[in-house]
Order: sequence, then C-alpha cells, then structure tokens
Amino acid sequence: MTDTSSQDTQTPDMKTRCGYVALIGAPNAGKSTLVNKLVGSKVSIVTHKVQTTRSLIRGIALKDDRQMIFVDTPGIFAPKRRLETAMVNTAWGGAKDADCIGLIVDARKGINEQIENILERLADIKLPKVLILNKIDLVKRDSLLALASRLNEQVEFEATFMVSALNGDHTDDLLDYFADKMPIGPWLYPEDMISDLPMRQLASEITREKVFMRLHQELPYASTVETETWEQKKDGSVKIEQVIYVERDNQKMIVLGKGGKSIKAISTAAREELCELLETKVHLFLFVKVRERWVDDPERYREMGLDFPL
Repeated sequence: MTDTSSQDTQTPDMKTRCGYVALIGAPNAGKSTLVNKLVGSKVSIVTHKVQTTRSLIRGIALKDDRQMIFVDTPGIFAPKRRLETAMVNTAWGGAKDADCIGLIVDARKGINEQIENILERLADIKLPKVLILNKIDLVKRDSLLALASRLNEQVEFEATFMVSALNGDHTDDLLDYFADKMPIGPWLYPEDMISDLPMRQLASEITREKVFMRLHQELPYASTVETETWEQKKDGSVKIEQVIYVERDNQKMIVLGKGGKSIKAISTAAREELCELLETKVHLFLFVKVRERWVDDPERYREMGLDFPL
C-alpha cells in the first residue's frame, strides 16, 4: 500500500470506469464490515461499539476494468457534542460528493427514528440510491420483504440488495451492480492500492480499534490515537511511536490498566495486525497522555480528517 494517490495512473479510454460509492446508515449498521468485504481487505476498523468510524475511510475495489472507491462514512445519528456534529456533517458531505449512494439498514432493527431521519434527508439528494438490507442471516425472509417494501415507499431506490456483510452473502452481486454504475473515466488510484489512507493514519486507526475492543465498557468516546513517529530500520523493520490521548487522568489509568496490563494487551494486538499489514516486523511503542478538552481542539479534527464545527 502506498501513502498517496496517483491522479494519472493510466490513459483515459472508453473502457475504463471509475467512481465513488458512499455507504451511509445509522451507527452499527455494518458499513465498515461491508466496505472491508467489498474491497477484499481490511481498510476500516470494526467494533461492536457504535460510532467507531469518525472520518471518511475510502476503500478501493476493482472489477475487471472498473474501479470503485467505497466511502465508509460515520454513522448518522442526532449529534449532541461537537465531535458528533463533525462526524455527521462528514457523513452527509461524503454522500453528496459521490456518484451513487448505498443506504445500509440493519435488518434486525428495521425502521427506527434514526432511519426515518436519514430517509427524510436522503429523499432530497438527487443521486442514484441503492437500498442494502444487512444482517439478513438473522431475520426471516417475510420480514425482509416487508421491510424492503416500506423503505422503498419512502425513498426512490434504483435497486434493493439483501446481504450479510459478515458472511459475504450476496455481496458479489452488490459489487457487480456498483461496477456497472461507475461513470466512464480513468482510474484514480493504482491497481494495487486498497485505501487512500496514509499508512501513519491507518496505523492510528488500527490501534484505536484495539483500544475500543479492549475498553469498550470502561472508556468513553473521548479518546483518540495519533502516530507521532514512523522510522524504517536498516533490517527492514518499522519503529512506530503512537500517543493515545484521553481527557482526564482517570481515563489514563483505565487505558494503562493495573500493572500496565491493558496497554500491553492493546499494544500486542495492534502490533500483530500491523506486522501482518506491513509484512515486516513492527516495534510499536504506545504512550498515554492527558489532553483536556481535546474534542474542542481544531488541530485534533484535522488529524482525524474532520472539519471543525464552529
């Protein structure tokens, strides 16, 4: 994986197609899992904790001569804090800039207030829209058909797909559909590139995932991870230093854990995944620092790829 995209990777012709697909939905609908499945590799972090995705994560997939850039957007909900407002604004911004939109609905939850609000706003966006019912392996078929019918009554979807992002059921059909919807044009990224995230940022996301997975019942959302240094060693290994920022001293103690147990577990899990991703040995050093009210610091939003809401 490379750190930067290439804007002129091939000569435009009438055969190649390329475009953006924005995947939107309520928190925990399965957007990140679906993006990873469509791309065929992990490009977006996945946890059981809602609102894990904070910024736009772009995963790049190929189908014959078509290149699709799937935009994994933050879950859409009613924001109460500045960080949440930035996340929701980013999600809708990503949707409006795409060539087509896929609305992912958790088939188990059906239509709730969050989905109603999304449908109301989605109806005003003049782009091709596709309905994707996810987690169909957990719902009876009759219920799925009824849910699809109700959703299509509220928004004009061009197609409806019923998938299991986790198991991969019918995701190939969805990929084929999006491939055919891409506009004619040159590829925007090299053939071997699966995400436009710089490696430093992807490494931060991987560690943030491990923090969530380890401490999801103890640590609030007010934590973030930044990669401070990235050093390529002579033996081919990589030395990475990262800082986990929290807002209060008691949160720092939660991340460290008794006798450093939690931070060691987080470091081990993140290092193992980074070794697999980079295909080399990784020396990962994690530090925990208190930065009060970092959620009100515009610089932190820039680090996360978010616009700072005034």
